[in-house]
Amino acid sequence: MRVATSAQIAELDRRATKDHGISVAQLMDAAGRRVAQAAEIMLREHGGRRVVVMAGRGSNGGDGLVAARYLAAGAEVAALFVAPKEEFGGESAQALAAASEAGVSFLAGDAARHEDAIAKADLIIDALFGTGFRGTARGDAVGLIEAANRSGKPILAVDVPSGLQADTGTWDGPCVRASVTVTMGLPKVGVVLFPGAEMAGALYVGDIGYPQALMDDPSITTWLVTSAKVRELLPRRRPDTHKGTYGHVLILAGSVGYTGAAVLSTFGALRSGAGLVTVAVPQSVYPIVASKVTEGIAMPLADDGSALSPSAMARVDELLASCDVVAAGPGLSPAPGVARVVEELLGRDKPLVLDADGLNVLAGRADRLAKARPPLVITPHPGELGRLLKQPTPKIVEDRLGAARAAAARFRCVVVLKSAHTVVAKPDGEAAIVRTGNPGMASGGMGDVLTGAVAALIGQGLAPFEAAVAAAYLHGLAGDLCAHERGQVGLLASDVADRLPHAIHRVEAGLQVDPIRELRD
Repeated sequence: MRVATSAQIAELDRRATKDHGISVAQLMDAAGRRVAQAAEIMLREHGGRRVVVMAGRGSNGGDGLVAARYLAAGAEVAALFVAPKEEFGGESAQALAAASEAGVSFLAGDAARHEDAIAKADLIIDALFGTGFRGTARGDAVGLIEAANRSGKPILAVDVPSGLQADTGTWDGPCVRASVTVTMGLPKVGVVLFPGAEMAGALYVGDIGYPQALMDDPSITTWLVTSAKVRELLPRRRPDTHKGTYGHVLILAGSVGYTGAAVLSTFGALRSGAGLVTVAVPQSVYPIVASKVTEGIAMPLADDGSALSPSAMARVDELLASCDVVAAGPGLSPAPGVARVVEELLGRDKPLVLDADGLNVLAGRADRLAKARPPLVITPHPGELGRLLKQPTPKIVEDRLGAARAAAARFRCVVVLKSAHTVVAKPDGEAAIVRTGNPGMASGGMGDVLTGAVAALIGQGLAPFEAAVAAAYLHGLAGDLCAHERGQVGLLASDVADRLPHAIHRVEAGLQVDPIRELRD
């Protein structure tokens, strides 16, 4: 499922009308029907029949008024306006007239009456501002947004919560905190990525009649990762196979004090289906790692007493000869010797996954990544990407999609920007958003498991971008399965690694149902 910007949705509307003869009134009617469908579901779940529609004078308000008309047949519906009815024009004015004829009552201009109506409602429909909203809510809209948020009642947002920027998921000023958002045609970037995803609540995608060819337009280069897509990507296991069939992963990880990273990345690779995993670590920590990794092959490398030394590359080159993919970085430390080893790896011809200290040692010299010889995947969190791009972490967080795309283009590699709703980007601008995962995964070692999983899927024959997408989805799903079984608090990276086979099984068997619901006739 593709994810659109406000400009792309405006173009879909234009082409639907111009090229396919679907009028604006038809699109608005379909949008209103989808909102009414979702409202009926919410009324059944929460009880009651009093609905308040907060309506702006634009097309978003028109969608809300169409929903009011449909709901009026079985509910008590009132519409609250932030502009005089005389200022409604075009299709929105027609929707207002039809809602009035259907028995919808109107309350305009009186803040006290508005707040009283909101307080007495069983459901609030937010149709103040749509995808074209920019800046800050002002005037009477501020009072409505604040009253709705204060009410504690379920709120259904039309397309995007009012006050939210549809393209970034950020807001400047009051913003509706919705229980449910019905987004039309395609999800919008701002309701899929955090922080906007939190304000949007549960997400419904409403079919409003866009022809499929328009929604599949390749110029819309962002998409949501679904279990069905991951199922397509995962390699099938034939009966007549052996461990060599499923790839040999070489992991360079660990240092004094950080042996767990080496162990967890190894488990991530093994639990993601790698046939063989060799974990090469500094000699000083080899006994610890070797005692923990029973199914992997532990190898000692030359070190400086705690971390890798440049002389380790002689043995690394020997190990490279028999492996299919390399993962480097977890727990390696930022020592000078580590930097030398990472730079050498960038010149070898094996697919390479770089994480953690494998990236930190390149801070200030990040353009070296663009000169890498092998296919390259980097898996930074926002802080690490900020160091590579020489930008503050809050700027990365503010526009994760843009930051991931910029890094992928600049460094000519696949970027996995780890966060709540991970973004995976390619140098050509294509990007995928992964919605699996939960706050319980905000603990040490999770990224190490993901690094191993990405490398394992590359070793099994997936292209780097596809491997990163599938691994990020499965990693998050494994975390969700753990949280479902034992809660989020105290969730360990080793728990997630252990649940990766279960996550893979659920996807392959078609048992995993993605949380976004579609509304259609």
